[in-house]
Amino acid sequence: MGSKTHHQQLHVIFFPFMAQGHLVPTIDMAKLFASKGSKVTILTTSHFIPFLSESIQKVRDSGAQINILTIRVPTAEVGLPDGFESLSVAGTPEMQQKFFQACGKLGPQLDQILERYRPDCLVADMFFPWATDVAAKFGIPRLLFHGTCHFSLCVATIMFTHKPHEKVSSDSEPFIIPNFPDQIEITRDQLAEFVRYDNGSELTRVIKALREAEFRSYGVLVNSFYELEPAYADHYPKLLGRKAWHIGPLFLYDKGISDSNENGCLKWLDSKKPNSVIYVSFGSIANFDDDQLMEIATGLEASGQQFVWVVRREEKEGVKEEWLPEGYEERMEGKGLILRGWAPQVPILEHDSVGGFVTHCGWNSTLESVCAGVPMVTWPVSAEQFNNEKLVTQILRIGVEVGAKKWKLLVGDFVKRDAIERAVSRVMEGEKAEEMRNRVKGLAEMARSAVKEGGSSMLDLNALFDDLRSARIARDSICLHN
Repeated sequence: MGSKTHHQQLHVIFFPFMAQGHLVPTIDMAKLFASKGSKVTILTTSHFIPFLSESIQKVRDSGAQINILTIRVPTAEVGLPDGFESLSVAGTPEMQQKFFQACGKLGPQLDQILERYRPDCLVADMFFPWATDVAAKFGIPRLLFHGTCHFSLCVATIMFTHKPHEKVSSDSEPFIIPNFPDQIEITRDQLAEFVRYDNGSELTRVIKALREAEFRSYGVLVNSFYELEPAYADHYPKLLGRKAWHIGPLFLYDKGISDSNENGCLKWLDSKKPNSVIYVSFGSIANFDDDQLMEIATGLEASGQQFVWVVRREEKEGVKEEWLPEGYEERMEGKGLILRGWAPQVPILEHDSVGGFVTHCGWNSTLESVCAGVPMVTWPVSAEQFNNEKLVTQILRIGVEVGAKKWKLLVGDFVKRDAIERAVSRVMEGEKAEEMRNRVKGLAEMARSAVKEGGSSMLDLNALFDDLRSARIARDSICLHN
């Protein structure tokens, strides 16, 4: 740490969106910057303080400068109950819209913080498009963080600038994405609601503002690595006319020893043969109904594969669970494990016995699967997940589609048991499965190399620091001349 002289030290403020999938990679990024000698401040709500404090303790102990400032979401102004400080609390689309609306009112608090601390850079989440203008007021470079890959960012930018989805006659008619390195087809059904049509919602407004802010920001930070998607890492900055730095996979920089080996699930996996278990999990937002869960249960049983399945349902004492077939858990004993709520996903994926992953294609999960060398059954639900699916199945060829066709917030497109059984079998058995496994294991090696000294992500990170120092020198000289 001491190698950086004081006048060179950068101060970077990180402002993640209040949702686990956005917060976790941002915290990994903040810890990375701090471990490289930057002074770091994280803005968040009191809801995330316990999680954050625990997460940054190790890097603090090593002498890095990393602090937390709390902000308050103005929930009362939009008709939300007090203490509503995380997207995960929003159980309905209406509440989600209100939460986004409340986040749109955080500008004055950010203004005060930037005026007081005058950092060298603000790294703000995609859902805060207004942050670009707040930072510009103080001459502070604003970097955008989306939390997804170059491929998906290219798709989003092209949909915004070229609007090819407006030229087809129906939601299910495929069209080719224009101005794209590969020939990829997509349908309007697979695009987010707020891309398909302007429904006047708060989220549609935020996304439109975000696309405009992107073109005015200092640049974009991408949680990916060059070797994974070189054509798109090169193409995205050209589309944007802005710099983009690939500095991922972020979670690989901080691979500490955790107590996760005490987890019963990992002990259960220890008793299984290599590549013999499929892991099934759909992230923290997707919320399938009983009928869909029943299809998953029967599809997994019919596939004959051993599985670990994470379900976002609490077990209620003495209450029959309608989503499980009669006698299911008894029949699956020793063969299948159902985990309710949370599971240690990275250690599970990295376990030798895990040979496949049924995933919603959230970018964090997709990247974790790539880095663990595990092929995927892709089941996109919402956000940019259908784009990520195309990268996995068509460009990288390390996954099999389950057959979800329509973007649906929270609930997902209904998929039948036969399709689940077929996809699971294809990713776990046979020559094609072996080819996918070999390909993804090669990518896992490249990911580990990217984050080492001299690796592609580490070189991009150093280039970013040089850029920010140059920007500060330029700002200081303007101040002197004024």
